[in-house]
Amino acid sequence: MTETYRERALFAKMPVMAAIRKLALPTIAGQIILVIYNMADTFFIGLTGDDAKITAVTICLPAFMFLSAIANLFGVGGAGEASRSLGSKDNERAGETCAFSFWGCTVLTLVYTVMAVIFRHPFLDAMGAGAADVHRFANVYLLVTVGAGGLGTAMNMVTAHLFRAEGRSLDASIGIMLGSILNIVLDPIFMFVLLPPGKEVLGAALATAISNWISLLIMVGLQICRRKTSVLRFRLPLSTDRELVRSILTTGLPACVMTLFENISYACMDRLMMANGTAAQAGLGVAKKINMLAHATVRGLTQGVLPLIAYNYAAKNHQRTNKVIRYTVLIAFSIGTACMIACLTLSRTLVGIFLEPGQSRTTGALILRILTIGGPFSACAYTFISFFQAVKRPKKALLLALLRKGILDIPMMFVFRLFAPLTGIAIATPVADILCCLTSFTLFLSYYRKHFSENRTAID
Repeated sequence: MTETYRERALFAKMPVMAAIRKLALPTIAGQIILVIYNMADTFFIGLTGDDAKITAVTICLPAFMFLSAIANLFGVGGAGEASRSLGSKDNERAGETCAFSFWGCTVLTLVYTVMAVIFRHPFLDAMGAGAADVHRFANVYLLVTVGAGGLGTAMNMVTAHLFRAEGRSLDASIGIMLGSILNIVLDPIFMFVLLPPGKEVLGAALATAISNWISLLIMVGLQICRRKTSVLRFRLPLSTDRELVRSILTTGLPACVMTLFENISYACMDRLMMANGTAAQAGLGVAKKINMLAHATVRGLTQGVLPLIAYNYAAKNHQRTNKVIRYTVLIAFSIGTACMIACLTLSRTLVGIFLEPGQSRTTGALILRILTIGGPFSACAYTFISFFQAVKRPKKALLLALLRKGILDIPMMFVFRLFAPLTGIAIATPVADILCCLTSFTLFLSYYRKHFSENRTAID
């Protein structure tokens, strides 16, 4: 049995739970390690006991994660379109999709990194780096992680998405995981061995940039090894098929917008929390990163199963598509609930890993308990958003993405803080998660009844 045939069998014939496990577990592992290595910067910088340094790194997170938004635009869009093409037995279109996604991501990332470097000072001020020390450290971190390492970061992410399009979740996660592990190893070496005291932020930034470039090289090596069996291609020239380009961008736009507005939302939180002092900002930054672990796990699950849904939907296998959705919702909700319980009961312990006793730790524990309440609801919303992306319903996916982050939570932050200056900013997040979950379920149920009811005998 050829490697390509095994990958197709995974999409079409393998038992659903086994297929989800094979596709999602490597992706979940990659996402978790990705968050852990982001946490590693905070952990090692936290050893300095300097709230300004901790705040600087967490404030730069949105700028760094904008790279993820770009990668999602082309990666999720490309993976969805490539999987649908494979489900329709159109290998040539799948290859053209990957080539456009790879090079499109390259160009847009270069534009973003150049603009971020040129306008970094007003950019950092807008994200909450108002204090002089915080701004100084954040400037260094941004220049290195986004300016020098941004292209490597975005390209290894988009390549991982495209690998998943043909069932290569393990390959996709190997590069990300090895790069992330290397980052964790390099952090203390650069921060406490190679560079002098006071340069810890620079050391963390160098470790991040170098590890992401190495991760990309690993991805390139994996593709070279698989080039004879893979339908993916990354060579020029690119396809001029406007319908193909439109399909990639409209499929990926909700994922891009969700990541983009998630980080705009985090930037707003940092900006509003600035009024409560640097210690409160440090506590918020740590709470956000811990809470991201639950989101990363569910995001890994939904990214892993998106090609599975897209393939079977294009192949008109409605029974299998239905099973994938039901199992994914159940798993996502269980993960979100488990993470919520853990964070509610262990908030002070988790925050205490990164922060010394004091106001920053107290504030971080309080905010973490508030943020985590929305975990089970956002987990379900993620699943339905991925479903609409996979079945080529970008308007519904985009609406839900904006509801989850942007339309609801940002206005509510400004309103709620009038009543509770500290906690009100954080309360907006779980409220938005709950409302988005209810809306996503309603839209999914309506779509299901309209498009799948005629196949009910096959589904049941």
